[in-house]
Amino acid sequence: MSDKKITSATQNQKEELVFTKKNYQLLIISMVIVVVGFLLMMGADGDIYDTRRTLIAPITVLFGFGFGVYAILKR
Repeated sequence: MSDKKITSATQNQKEELVFTKKNYQLLIISMVIVVVGFLLMMGADGDIYDTRRTLIAPITVLFGFGFGVYAILKR
């Protein structure tokens, strides 16, 4: 009889996932934002000290990482 109680308790723990579908969607969006930021950093022109490379791209990457933290912590 005690085996059934352990089994049902274990089964309840297995059914409850840590992340929901919404968490995974937000994580994918944050990864896309980070990739876009790195693509902006890469650039094609030869000007290294461009505003896009030194200001906009790093802010985009940091926003993507911050959004990823939010996606993980969202309940």
